[in-house]
Amino acid sequence: MPSRESPEEAIDILLRRGYDACEIDFESGFWMDYPFAERLGELAREHDVALSVHAPLFGFMGHLEASGRKFTSAVGALDRSAGIVAASGAELVVFHPGFLLGRSRDEAIASVVEQLRTLRERLEKKERAVPFGIEVMGRVRDLGSVDDVVEISRRVGWVRPVLDFAHMHATSDGAFVDADPFEDALALADGVLERGVPFHIHFSDIAFANRNETKHLPYGEGTLRADPLREALSGFERPATVISESPDEESTQAIRSALFGSAGTSSAIRAS
Repeated sequence: MPSRESPEEAIDILLRRGYDACEIDFESGFWMDYPFAERLGELAREHDVALSVHAPLFGFMGHLEASGRKFTSAVGALDRSAGIVAASGAELVVFHPGFLLGRSRDEAIASVVEQLRTLRERLEKKERAVPFGIEVMGRVRDLGSVDDVVEISRRVGWVRPVLDFAHMHATSDGAFVDADPFEDALALADGVLERGVPFHIHFSDIAFANRNETKHLPYGEGTLRADPLREALSGFERPATVISESPDEESTQAIRSALFGSAGTSSAIRAS
């Protein structure tokens, strides 16, 4: 969010910068109360700004045991994130898939799915049964590949893949340089998304080593570009919300300009 002072200031800044999407940043903790979220949602709907929520980083499922302080904290974080989505009318809660923790990939995925179903029961009782989005991660030897998140989404109908192309560029050792790998990843997500539901995408330039992300870069300092993403999106009859995770405003504007460089795709893309 460009401002935490008031919903009015936040939406005003977004509109002045030319954005029509924004992901509410709770990665480091909650800073917004429910009245703020309700007013933010009202203004976002009035100005056609798509909202999403990124849950705190510790809010993941797939713990070794569905008990204890870490699991309870994770459930609480996802519960509150869902409450903010319900209050604001945002599209979804974005969360991380967790870790292998010494298990096989199949065992870890099964644990995530089981704990998500338990979480859903809690959310339904509180009228917070909103969509969730599980993000592709940037470490090649842990849980969170595009195949992992698509499989979790396939098994859990209210969970959607969140495609982080910076992370995929890192874990592929820089393979996302033309439209083909973008198209392949989008096709995997397209296969599990309901009709009309937007792709939810994270994007920035990225530094990596040994097929693991190291840090997000100003746009142009690495090798990931948005033009192939724009080209790939044009082949799908599905809207897209693209959230920049760049470290500076200039980079986010450059990504936005690249995405809206084709009149054939711009009407279907929301960007922040």
